[in-house]
Amino acid sequence: MQNHASDNNSTSSSEDLGISIFWFRRDLRLEDNAAFYHALKGKHPVLPLFIFDKNILDKLSEDDARVTFIYETLASIKQDLQAKGSDVLIKYGKPEEVWQEVLKDYEVKEVYTNHDYEPYARERDDNMFEFLNSENIVFKTFKDQVIFEKGEILKSDKTPYTVFTPFYRQWQAKLNDFYTKPYPTKKYIKNLFRTKKISFPTLKEMGFEKSKLDFPKITYKTKLAEYAKERDYPALDGTTHIGLHLRFGTLSIRKAVQDAIDAKSNVWLSELAWREFYMTILWHFPYAAFDSFKKQYDKIKWRNNEEEFKAWCKGETGYPLVDAGMRQLNETGWMHNRVRMVVASFLSKHLLIDWRWGETYFAAKLLDYEMASNVGGWQWAAGSGNDAAPYFRVFNPELQTKRFDPKFAYIKKWVPEFGTKKYAQPIVEHTFARERVLKVFKEALS
Repeated sequence: MQNHASDNNSTSSSEDLGISIFWFRRDLRLEDNAAFYHALKGKHPVLPLFIFDKNILDKLSEDDARVTFIYETLASIKQDLQAKGSDVLIKYGKPEEVWQEVLKDYEVKEVYTNHDYEPYARERDDNMFEFLNSENIVFKTFKDQVIFEKGEILKSDKTPYTVFTPFYRQWQAKLNDFYTKPYPTKKYIKNLFRTKKISFPTLKEMGFEKSKLDFPKITYKTKLAEYAKERDYPALDGTTHIGLHLRFGTLSIRKAVQDAIDAKSNVWLSELAWREFYMTILWHFPYAAFDSFKKQYDKIKWRNNEEEFKAWCKGETGYPLVDAGMRQLNETGWMHNRVRMVVASFLSKHLLIDWRWGETYFAAKLLDYEMASNVGGWQWAAGSGNDAAPYFRVFNPELQTKRFDPKFAYIKKWVPEFGTKKYAQPIVEHTFARERVLKVFKEALS
């Protein structure tokens, strides 16, 4: 068990040669950062590093807002570190090539970083371990973006949970003050590597342009008292909007969980645990990132009508709640959580379009895109995931509207032509679509 707040301070001496590198990834903050804390307590002065990874960036559009968010966050971190006489080394390239450059420029003794659980990240880190080991450099990794990871929450037979409720029961039982205690990085900040200001590649030099989207602030505490009552109504600003900050680590999960506990916001706490549940699923069943968790669902004969998919993407299906959600996503990079379930169900069940098409579209558009949660949510809606809605559960967008947007406030905001002759006719009739999907799914699963 890691001790978050050990007071054994190992400061670097003048006789020590070389430095440690702390590698920023999905943990873009200086405070309460596990690997950064352990690096600062190590034997060598610490130089932070961030790599704009070409393997990831080459697949993104030039106006991808998440790149701007990362860039602006790093600029703020850079300013903080420069005020302390240090800096963050920021590179653009493929990690394996960047690290060769770093080792030429610095005498690196140790590398510290935090765990990542997505398939590409796991492969990248395995390769980096081998490379750094071949250079006699110690590569140390730590848990930071979740409270419990990998095999920390298991059934009595040591197999992973695939149903949320018993997972959450054990997650809650194991949770105590130790797991939410922050890492006191400020206490050891003097062990930063002293350096002059280091140049910073521009967005343009990396092939990107500055996004015009607004990024949510970390102001969720004001939402927690009414979260359980308001979170399902898209016309209300009742959700916390912290997905982006958890995704890139500008907010510590330990702080979020402690705040949920302090506010007695059990519903929000369970939402944070859902995120960890899906990360655990992705870790134990990495195939589920790309294929159905329940493999028999890969036998479904999807219609995959491209024109209908385009209409869904544009928010022109003739179902106002679906269209409002898609237009909100396209314009802001965010969609209300309740509406995400409705639009996902509509695509996979009303239109019989492969859930992977929708998951890929969300991956390109969502500011808070997180593979584990996104794939988990899409497979839940399609019925193919673990602990998923049964295939015969088909959301009725009209009933969802009556329950959660009865005065059409959300719909009218995003679909101004709603109620006029300009509004699109429904792309498919609900009863027909429901009967069709039940028939197709039943044939595939029988």
